[in-house]
Amino acid sequence: MAQWVKVGTVDTFPGEVMVYDYEGWPIAIFRLEDGFFAVDDTCTHEEASLAEGEIEDGKVECPLHGALFDIRSGKNLSLPAVLPLKSYPVKIDKGDVLLQVV
Repeated sequence: MAQWVKVGTVDTFPGEVMVYDYEGWPIAIFRLEDGFFAVDDTCTHEEASLAEGEIEDGKVECPLHGALFDIRSGKNLSLPAVLPLKSYPVKIDKGDVLLQVV
């Protein structure tokens, strides 16, 4: 069953991205101009943390081989990644950043 978990607050969010560990599974939460978005932190091509990649125009680049992903949807945008990332709903409630996990 899906549940909402508090991952921080808007005021204390540490920059553009943070990694939240949900039961051993890393999820990258991004703060973009139009809101907060979350995707799996591990690139679908290789074992690399996307939170360590370059963020530009709503995209994140894998630091290992340069695959691009859409932060808002998790869609893979370039090779060598051929699979999308899982994305997770994020909402703000009274200044708290909440992530929906299963």
